[in-house]
Amino acid sequence: MSAAIVTLKPGKDQSLRRLHPWVFSGAIARMQGEVTEGQVVAVHAHNGEQLGMGHYAPGSIAVRMLAFGPDVPAVADEAFWTEKLQNAYRLRHSLGLTGEGATNVYRLVHAEGDGVPGLIIDVYGDVAVVQAHSAGMYLARPHIAKALQTAVPGLRAIYDKSAETVPQKAAPGAQNGYLFGESTGHEHLVQENGHRFAVDWETGQKTGFFIDQRDNRALLARYAPGRRVLNTFCYTGGFSVYALQAGAELVHSVDSSKKAVELTNRNAELTGLQDRHEAYAQDVFTFLKDRHNQYDLIVLDPPAFAKHLSARHNALMGYKRLNVAGIKQISPGGLLFTFSCSQVVSMELFEGAIMAAAIEAGRPARILHRLTQPADHPVSLFHPEGEYLKGLVLAVD
Repeated sequence: MSAAIVTLKPGKDQSLRRLHPWVFSGAIARMQGEVTEGQVVAVHAHNGEQLGMGHYAPGSIAVRMLAFGPDVPAVADEAFWTEKLQNAYRLRHSLGLTGEGATNVYRLVHAEGDGVPGLIIDVYGDVAVVQAHSAGMYLARPHIAKALQTAVPGLRAIYDKSAETVPQKAAPGAQNGYLFGESTGHEHLVQENGHRFAVDWETGQKTGFFIDQRDNRALLARYAPGRRVLNTFCYTGGFSVYALQAGAELVHSVDSSKKAVELTNRNAELTGLQDRHEAYAQDVFTFLKDRHNQYDLIVLDPPAFAKHLSARHNALMGYKRLNVAGIKQISPGGLLFTFSCSQVVSMELFEGAIMAAAIEAGRPARILHRLTQPADHPVSLFHPEGEYLKGLVLAVD
């Protein structure tokens, strides 16, 4: 059976020739063959030249490209996935993340950054956690699971956590579960830069742990000794653990989720330094109201305030409001680690919101560091939208 073909309008092939991995619906002239959501399709220029192949989906982004060129077959079989995952694994191995060292939790596949839009795979020791963000990736899970066992040595289990991320119309009734292996039934412990963490990939947020803050947590540890630290939107307490073990005078963690606070307390216990730690299940804005000068290092790491372009303005107002509260309450000479993980908010826009917050708070502030995601969350040179995490470290007078 010949592959379905998506043919572009005249002049709409330039982005693909620059290797950008998205084909927007408005660029399509016609479709040949039976095209269904999640199907692998060939993409042709208006003159009939094949530009590559990818997963089709109805909606604004109609095709997410998996390969480019006139000779690639319009198929993504187990051999295709094995090559993709082996390439991703080689990069992480070169970064020193795959051995028996101080870190055994890392991102193996970062969607467009690894040439596979719509797929996230995180590794926790000997378990891989898969999240499909598109119908095409969801349908490819059997091939992906087999390829993972070939590409990643020593895997004990593969957990699929796509039920929350795959489009519901494409996979009605999707359920999370093990594609390979099974749960051990006991607490899952991983290690990051020598710090131990309990991770719940089965019922926790995202894939279980915010791996993308690893380098920024290490930076915070350089500044934490002797300081009073507040970690807001703490989730599993990553920044809190680093601060405690670096010698912070005290560490307070805040999250509106009671379960997140329980996980943070457990991770503080693993340090053996829990006497210097206290966690609060409370709204962050409410918590910050009456904490004037109690902290000289504050972390503001909220969830994404904008997942779509239409929400960007409101997100910027939200970042400003949050940072006004943090800047007002930090003690003179304190440090503010502030972040945005909203992909549609650029560093320039985020920095502008933080500047507006400092003006409103009436506090002089200087930028010490501009922060981003670590190397196992690579950004394709041809898809700058993949750089979603941005942060600033401010010295607040």
